[in-house]
Amino acid sequence: MEKLILNGKLIGREQASIDIEDRGYQFGDGIYEVIRVYGGRLFANEAHLRRLYSSAEKLSLDIPYTAQELTEQIEALVRGNGLDTGIVYLQFTRGAAHRKHSFPEKSETVFVAYTNELERPLHQLEHGIQAVLTEDIRWLRCDIKSLNLLGNVLAKQKAAENGCGEAVQHRGEIVTEGSSSNVFIVKNGELITHPLSNLILNGITRQVILDICEKQQLPVREETFTIRQLFDADEAFISSTTSEVMPVVQINDQKIGSGKPGAVTRKLQGYFKERMDQLTKAITTGPAE
Repeated sequence: MEKLILNGKLIGREQASIDIEDRGYQFGDGIYEVIRVYGGRLFANEAHLRRLYSSAEKLSLDIPYTAQELTEQIEALVRGNGLDTGIVYLQFTRGAAHRKHSFPEKSETVFVAYTNELERPLHQLEHGIQAVLTEDIRWLRCDIKSLNLLGNVLAKQKAAENGCGEAVQHRGEIVTEGSSSNVFIVKNGELITHPLSNLILNGITRQVILDICEKQQLPVREETFTIRQLFDADEAFISSTTSEVMPVVQINDQKIGSGKPGAVTRKLQGYFKERMDQLTKAITTGPAE
């Protein structure tokens, strides 16, 4: 029987129910995280939870658990469902209350978490994906990982309708990020990605990549770049929890660089895989920290 977490309790999925006046359902008044699982272990869990609490603080939303308590619950969920490779989805809403736009005077936070099996996208990682450009129409607090995802959904749908794996968004001439990913370009061996601001989400895989660049002394700049720079790049890739370091070989009708995954992207994929291997190797060397 598949299990999920509802308000701190591990229960069967068929036992779960949410009030129809839950503010997440009616207003998108909530936050979420998606944590990758490799070999039954949570990848970059601490970074995900830091971002979760940051999003909650920005929305004045209470999370009634410590990071350690959340980690213990999530790990129990992964074990309970026997998940080896996949994701854990976590969601917190402001809870159920009579419908009005302002915060209710009294409501209890609703916490839901569940798992899904999801293999690594090995074919796409090897060969790359195509992307489509689209205007970034989202709200101006993209730094909050909120449930307000309609702009992202419309961008992703445009990608799907064009047979593409991602939509690369831009505000005017400035490239921001993908519909569910961060965007990097490579020019003359140097990585460039949009700096942190309210216009992008501080992706966890983005953070891992920047840490790898620092440790491996790979040149990287966090600054804005234009659509023209994107098309003139030697390489491009997106990063996300489920996409990892994903080469982008064509955008609209134009190839990026040689039209194949580039050397810098390949190098980063290798370093990222080493991080994964270190995580799964820990299974045989000791318990989770």
